[in-house]
Amino acid sequence: MSTPIRIMPCLDMQQGRVVKGVHFVDIRDAGDPVECARAYCAAGADELAMLDITATVEGRETLLEVVKRVAEVVTVPFTVGGGISTVAIAEKVLAAGATKISTSSGAFRQPQVIADMVREFGASHVTVAIDVDVNPALPSGYEVYIDGGRTATGADAVAWARQVADYGVGCILPTSKAGDGARTGYDLPIIRHIVKAVDVPVVASGGAGTLEHFHEAVEAGAAILLAASVFHFGLIGIPELKAYLRGKGVTVAG
Repeated sequence: MSTPIRIMPCLDMQQGRVVKGVHFVDIRDAGDPVECARAYCAAGADELAMLDITATVEGRETLLEVVKRVAEVVTVPFTVGGGISTVAIAEKVLAAGATKISTSSGAFRQPQVIADMVREFGASHVTVAIDVDVNPALPSGYEVYIDGGRTATGADAVAWARQVADYGVGCILPTSKAGDGARTGYDLPIIRHIVKAVDVPVVASGGAGTLEHFHEAVEAGAAILLAASVFHFGLIGIPELKAYLRGKGVTVAG
């Protein structure tokens, strides 16, 4: 029996509100985080992610008050990311009610922090997010970006994913910069590359626009399907998505 596929709505946060952009820019408001979280849990979400998208760029930690408020209504595993660059910050976020923390730029700049977090909190509580964009000059054809997709690193995305997995994390979350918010489909090659390279669950993120896109990500090997705008703006409902995937023979959680 295959492990059930999990559906994970994502709340991108800016100044205490849920927002959604396209290619990490052109940000628009998408609602109150507590109301969004409550609605997604009621609709059958299997997990929930909340990413403070400007925390790293603004040089601050994630907004703990918002984490606390959302954690009070969430009934599923709750991953929080944004500005989490040390064990001490991660500890505060988990204490505020997050089930898991997600680290990206901080992990890239100080890779040892990944091992430290895994040792301190356990693998199941640590996710590493990797923002990527196409770069044909690199072996995998994909480059790691940090600072909310603003800064190119020159590092190969699949090589970095392999290194991250070696630290023992519980999950890897690659997001395609080209796909983000565009609703043109997940970047399937990077999902396939990372799934093949690591032995931990991989999240599909960036680009879902149709029911078919979610099924394509499952076929590419993703264990968790993350989306934002299609859920926020009512284009696809979680019950509808789960029914569709079951109709395709996919084992879905819940």
